[in-house]
Amino acid sequence: MSKRQTVYDKFDGKCAYCGCELKAGFHIDHIEPIRRNSDGSCLNPQNKSFENMNPSCPSCNIMKHSMTLEQFRESIKNFVTNLNKYNNQYKFAKKYGLVSENDIEVKFYFETLND
Repeated sequence: MSKRQTVYDKFDGKCAYCGCELKAGFHIDHIEPIRRNSDGSCLNPQNKSFENMNPSCPSCNIMKHSMTLEQFRESIKNFVTNLNKYNNQYKFAKKYGLVSENDIEVKFYFETLND
C-alpha cells in the first residue's frame, strides 16, 4: 500500500479538518508545518513522519498553509468577525435572516472521532 493511500485511510477517506469526503487530488497536510530554506531544503525533516501527516481537502490545506493547529483554529474562529467587519453582502444577508451565526468551539473532524 502506498504512503498516499495509508494517509487517505487514516480517517476513512475524510478530510481530517472539515470531515468532507476526499476526492482524487486530495492533499496531505503536515500537522506541524514543514519549513523550507530558499533552496528548497527542509529545516525540520522530523516533520516528514507519517504521524505528522493528515489527509486534507484542498481548501482546508490551502487555508491552513503553514499554521499550527491552534493557529488554524483561531483563524477559522475569526472568520465571522471579519465577515461582519468587512463584507457588506454578508452583513446584508444576515440582516434578512439568510445567515445565522453560532459562537461555538472550532473542532476539527479528527477531534470528534473519540467523542
